[in-house]
Amino acid sequence: MRLKGKTAVITAAGAGIGRATAVAFAEQGARVIATDINTNSFAELQKLGIETSQLDVLDSSTLNSFAQRYASVDILFNCAGYVHHGSILDCDEAAYDFSMNLNVKGNYQVTKAFLPNMLKREKASIIFVASAVSSLIAAPNRFIYGASKAAVIGMMKSIAADFITKGLRANAICPGTVESPSWHERVRSQATNEKEIENVRKAFVVRQPMGRIGQPNEIAELAIYLASNESSFVTGQAISIDGGWTNT
Repeated sequence: MRLKGKTAVITAAGAGIGRATAVAFAEQGARVIATDINTNSFAELQKLGIETSQLDVLDSSTLNSFAQRYASVDILFNCAGYVHHGSILDCDEAAYDFSMNLNVKGNYQVTKAFLPNMLKREKASIIFVASAVSSLIAAPNRFIYGASKAAVIGMMKSIAADFITKGLRANAICPGTVESPSWHERVRSQATNEKEIENVRKAFVVRQPMGRIGQPNEIAELAIYLASNESSFVTGQAISIDGGWTNT
């Protein structure tokens, strides 16, 4: 039980990486509070002994009261985010604001709400879900997504530096393409018809040197490591888990 005795709060835990991480943390002995703006998957998580709560990461007033309700958090897993498709010419101000608000401001607000009490813990870990597409590499049609995830990495590094002597560690997981409901939605949205869906899927796979996309449970295994005492000497790191994509 690598996380026994620890309490974890996870955002965007309803599906994909967030859900896989919530389940993995619980299996490793953590008390898990899984949050999401969408409550559809909560019943399934509750059957696994995972606590659930609806949470909007952009609602600062609710966030502050929520953070006080769970004042003994050892692990904060910031997973909420959105992938916008397009270049700068496809990104109007509304699209820009939405991505920056959810991907950057959401992480800022959640972290700021929980950080004061986390600093009172003997050891604490904040894990951000950034992306390989960020300050690490660029990808076509990921203009504002890449820019926002680069900002997440910068935020993480600043937090890690500011609180390194306070027992708090901060790191970012930088996944490549990972199978999830949102990924399937992106595939469908980029296909002009049913026959083209498979071609869009193949285009995602081709750019992965391993010849496949990642699975949420693979990201969750890295999250366990960063949440556990095994990574006690690791902070301020943006760790790629992308099937070798950033190594090409």
